[in-house]
Amino acid sequence: MDSWMRFNAQSQAKERLFRAAQYTCTLLGYTVHKAGSGEQVRLTISQLEGHMSLTRKLLRLGNSVEALEAAKRSIHLKDSVLRLCLTLSHLNRAMYFACDNLLWASKTGLLFRLDQHKWSQRSFRYYLFTLILNLVRDMYEVRLLMESETRCRATKAEEPHTAPSVVSQLQLMLSVLHHNPPLLLDLIKNSCDLFIPLDRLGLYSTGPGFVGACGLTSSILSILTIVDPWLKLKP
Repeated sequence: MDSWMRFNAQSQAKERLFRAAQYTCTLLGYTVHKAGSGEQVRLTISQLEGHMSLTRKLLRLGNSVEALEAAKRSIHLKDSVLRLCLTLSHLNRAMYFACDNLLWASKTGLLFRLDQHKWSQRSFRYYLFTLILNLVRDMYEVRLLMESETRCRATKAEEPHTAPSVVSQLQLMLSVLHHNPPLLLDLIKNSCDLFIPLDRLGLYSTGPGFVGACGLTSSILSILTIVDPWLKLKP
């Protein structure tokens, strides 16, 4: 299992690079379309984007195993909120990867008579649930840190507790995020990624340009967490 996890970690790094390239193509295709460039250029970019997507699906084969292993670890967390959010997030991610594997098999001709649109929508729904749970976890962590910082400041000031204003709460949240880069990066990454399934599922259409920018941003942040593991939010 350890060998598999190391191999999977290497595949994830490559997948992040291809993801960044894919969403760069999405953003470039939108830019070219707005500029009114030739149809052949747009077709080439679209085909390149499709190749990047298929390569990513190949690199994600077996990722369901890693997601299930992560769920097995998170179910033992002491904090009940983190335990619930992370375990359900990993289980949804495992289902997302399973759907993605079926789509790869269908696109490569290994699996016939698969309704690709239905399974693509299903995979994006699992992806959306995963991101929502991740964002709930992020905001929970923010709340815990804000409460801890508030108690610390109140103790130092030795002042009676008063209801904080909206502005002071916002300043406190920004301060907490500023001093916790892993949490800040995870919050931004999940927020950017959220628009991708929302757009694909037709729940909140933003257009290929915005989706491409969000996908590229979150991909770069994911690459940073791989280059510097300290930036990855734990657990």
